[in-house]
Amino acid sequence: MFLTNEHPDYRKPLDPVDAETLGTKAAEEVERYLTYRDNHAPTPLHTLPALASELGVGTIHIKDEGFRLGLGSFKALSGSYAVIRLVLEEAGRRLGRPVDLVELHAPEVRSIASGMTVACATDGNHGRSVAQGARLVGARAAIFVHSGVSRERVAAIARFGAQMIRVEGTYDDSVAEAARASAEMGWTVVSDTSWPGYERIPGLVMQGYTAIVREALRQLPGPPTHVFVQAGVGGVAAAIAGHLAILLGDRRPTFIVVDPARAACLFETARAGHPVRIDHGEPTVMAMLECYEPSLVAWRVLSRVADAFMTVDEEDAVAAMNRLARPVGDDPAIVAGESGGAGLAGLMRAAADPAMRARLAVDAKSHVFIVNTEGATDPSRYAALVGMAPADVVAPLAAE
Repeated sequence: MFLTNEHPDYRKPLDPVDAETLGTKAAEEVERYLTYRDNHAPTPLHTLPALASELGVGTIHIKDEGFRLGLGSFKALSGSYAVIRLVLEEAGRRLGRPVDLVELHAPEVRSIASGMTVACATDGNHGRSVAQGARLVGARAAIFVHSGVSRERVAAIARFGAQMIRVEGTYDDSVAEAARASAEMGWTVVSDTSWPGYERIPGLVMQGYTAIVREALRQLPGPPTHVFVQAGVGGVAAAIAGHLAILLGDRRPTFIVVDPARAACLFETARAGHPVRIDHGEPTVMAMLECYEPSLVAWRVLSRVADAFMTVDEEDAVAAMNRLARPVGDDPAIVAGESGGAGLAGLMRAAADPAMRARLAVDAKSHVFIVNTEGATDPSRYAALVGMAPADVVAPLAAE
């Protein structure tokens, strides 16, 4: 399914709050925070000339977030960042003065953090980032996971010392339970989705993703003409689209939001013209994108700066994973998890459809930017879908 943005707010300026959240000054602060993180380095940007030729586009560049801060996912930029910001703000309130990042490990700040509990619902990656952030600052973490989250992903979160709480139902059910229990226990919810009256913290989460754009624009030979980014609740898509719009203005690329067909909450929201909750059906293989209601903040941004919305099927996502794992020509091998390659799946589907190509002006002069949002965060699932272990995919590169 495919549609262009027909919302009345399309191409209007961002809401002032969102422009501040995703603006240059905020993004610079995110990068300053990253300099204090162990294992911080810009993630690789891969060029895929053979695939570009195959799809009839000029260039394809993929930003590989599988290498982000040792967590294997773009989410490493967001949950931990928001937790650190919240701890410093609470310390400032308690101490009666501004508290900067350089004081994060000061005894008085650690003492305040130790009395805080941060909580969130997760499909896997966001919870791992929040739990890591809590460990970094000395706070406690309570992570709510729905019944579809694999044991491997739960174990990856628990290793940071988080309290794991299982919730029957979907991701959206776990979001509701995290909010309910946190209100009862006095915990701070660090969610990557927003709802009426709860927007600032999801805004901080989105703010963390601006680092992807800033790194990519320094790595790319020039601005892209097209960007395909996958969406769950819409946070990363909105952050990338919003920051690109602020930086590039009228020169910004055509931005396409890619949803799983089985969990297309943003596609259906765009079709309706307002946020909608869709029915839960058969689970999607794109587990990190299996969300049935969009973030209100993300939709407010995307309604203005996204140019088109589309869906990809299960086989599209698996085909993208396998194409990246088994490259041709001089293309590098890339480990993309089930959700990580969904943006590429969107490009591959669009390139094969003459009508879609024409609507998006995808041609031999197009320079396409895509984000591989995760590596093999569930190695067993990855091996089952690709037929190779993640280590076997990247082994030839290591040998070089």
